[in-house]
Amino acid sequence: MKKTLSLMLMFVLIAGVLAACGSNKNNSNNAGSSASSSAPASGSASAPAASDGKPKKIALITPEPIGVNAFFVLMDEGFKKAGEDFGVTVKTLESTDPASIEQNIRTAAAGDYDLIITATYQVEDALKKIAPEYPDKAFAVIDTVVDLPNVRSIAFREYEASYLLGAASALVSKSGTVGNVVAMDIPLLSKYTSGFEQGAKSINPNIKILVGYVGGYTDPAKAKELALQQNAQGADFIAGMSAAGDLGVFEAAGEKGFYTSGQDTDNTDGKQVILSQLKGTDAVAYETVKDFVEGNFSYGVRDYGLKEGGVGLTNVTKEGKFPLSDAIGQENVDKLKKISDDIIAGTIVVKNPLQQ
Repeated sequence: MKKTLSLMLMFVLIAGVLAACGSNKNNSNNAGSSASSSAPASGSASAPAASDGKPKKIALITPEPIGVNAFFVLMDEGFKKAGEDFGVTVKTLESTDPASIEQNIRTAAAGDYDLIITATYQVEDALKKIAPEYPDKAFAVIDTVVDLPNVRSIAFREYEASYLLGAASALVSKSGTVGNVVAMDIPLLSKYTSGFEQGAKSINPNIKILVGYVGGYTDPAKAKELALQQNAQGADFIAGMSAAGDLGVFEAAGEKGFYTSGQDTDNTDGKQVILSQLKGTDAVAYETVKDFVEGNFSYGVRDYGLKEGGVGLTNVTKEGKFPLSDAIGQENVDKLKKISDDIIAGTIVVKNPLQQ
């Protein structure tokens, strides 16, 4: 009897040990499964993982405070939307001066960001200095070209949309004189003024085009002064090409009754601001993040024009937020749409002033 009880006790102990081993093995497997399917990033259904299993982190560094500059407002919106849609940790750093541009880029590159996106010619010197120091980091720059092996450059063919705007101004003008109020006299902005001139003269070879330079991107008072001067010289359509300075042009148009246009986003007001030259900084910021997350990110230059939907003109390539102004009329819009189609098809070739 004792022998039987001893044998039974031994079998119970062995079974308990085996059960415990099995339980520990299952718990170990479950823990591994839980770790591999960690919680997604905030606000996202899933979090794409980097090679170390952590969610990707991407920084957007602007060369100046975003403020009311539609160029950066749109870019930041597209960037943050991509972060939400693709489960990426995103952070925007706004620079206040040239020194902080370099500091912000360097801090992001030295940190745990997988991709650093920045923008405009203002960051070129800093990016050319920092990107080679971090050859394994990915960089992207919007609206300028930096020729480095770990930098994607995103350029726009603004001159195509400016051609449309210039043609529109010539169709609208009754005086035969139009104007441009431009932020600065720099090569980048010649893509606006040159395209505008080409388009205007395609409609009226004898049209007079006045050009004034504000000297910066944030001076509405100076922009207004230039617009009033051009209007006094007979300009009845004056294109705003001065970023935040365009607010001064719009104010002058409201006071004097001439027509005007804005830049980057739809600035039309249903009254004097009857057109806007569009620039999809939101779309390219979004696509840059998307490409990186999905493994389609490549370096070199990516170019966006009318064909790619990177630039455009309200009521011609994209419906405006206000009804079409009688100053333009549907007949002229149809002419402008034909011009846009011809540019896309290559029938009309708009010269890039930076390649002349």
